[in-house]
Amino acid sequence: MAGVKRIAGRAVALDRRDVDTDQIIPASWLKRVERTGFAAGLFGAWRQDPDFVLNRPGAAEAKVLVAGSNFGCGSSREHAVWALQDFGFQAVVAPSFGDIFRNNSVAAGLVPAKAGEEAVARLFAALAADPDAEVVVDVAAREVAIPSAGLAEPFELAGYAQWRLLEGLDDIGLTLRHEEEITAFEASRPPWLPSLAGQ
Repeated sequence: MAGVKRIAGRAVALDRRDVDTDQIIPASWLKRVERTGFAAGLFGAWRQDPDFVLNRPGAAEAKVLVAGSNFGCGSSREHAVWALQDFGFQAVVAPSFGDIFRNNSVAAGLVPAKAGEEAVARLFAALAADPDAEVVVDVAAREVAIPSAGLAEPFELAGYAQWRLLEGLDDIGLTLRHEEEITAFEASRPPWLPSLAGQ
């Protein structure tokens, strides 16, 4: 996957707390085996409301979702992250995240930027005043900003998670960093053991 250093673009403000993974992508969408095609199901029940934030003009171009605390709580479905990415989001800014959702986000390249409650309140206020404002999420600096509003807020991101995002390392990428050692091990493995060679 590609590394993520800096994201700049429109944002959607979802001022709701405790948004769980079933609300992000309903269970009826979990039959799909691909990682794509989930955008249509993102917040499926809420999008029936014409006034829901994703139905507003410009939302389809947004790269950043600003949300309330405990975003992504609930079940461990990776599909929640895939749905957000398939819609076009590259980062979610919130005061806190469900642990599994946060880990799934990092593994898939979606930035989970944990900003303080007051910082997120200021972001909500700035976006309410100017919904078209550009939001910048700087992964290297661990900062989210709305330059037109004069806002620059720090966010938390564990060093290991930051490194993975900057380097673009999913689980396969992490494994392939040891490709030489794996190849050497396979070459020295006794031939009578089970093998996939020639398959």
